[in-house]
Amino acid sequence: SQAPFASILSCADSRVAPELAFDQGAGDLFVVRVAGNFVNEDGLASLEFGAAVLQSPLILVLGHTRCGAVASTIDVVKNGTQLPGHLPALVDAIRPAVETAQKAGAADLLAEATEANVRLNVERLKTAGPILAQRVAERKLTIAGGVYDLATGKVKLV
Repeated sequence: SQAPFASILSCADSRVAPELAFDQGAGDLFVVRVAGNFVNEDGLASLEFGAAVLQSPLILVLGHTRCGAVASTIDVVKNGTQLPGHLPALVDAIRPAVETAQKAGAADLLAEATEANVRLNVERLKTAGPILAQRVAERKLTIAGGVYDLATGKVKLV
């Protein structure tokens, strides 16, 4: 059976494996992965399932250093690069974080956009009705964000 103590919204990057990063076994984490670790309708429904059905009391939005999806979005925003297929949908989801980091005059645009992307998605989840927002208000659910450092394996909360 599964009884996850946390749900993780993580990037699909093959270098980021939440179960390994947090030294957890099968059934301990409920993981939703999408390139760029952003909330879309399918991911939201999955996280609602984790919170409402599996009673997971924590959602962690987990970005990571050197994220290719964020780097590609920066390239599109700064250089007008055209990406093929459905990749523009990823860019559209991550663009607000890149623009936030640009407006802040970030010295390291990739690092700041990665953190901004985590923060924006934490806020989206906190207000996502009806399930998550209600569970947050009832103090049955905590939503937090972090960035996994590929070089060190450490997670910094943001």
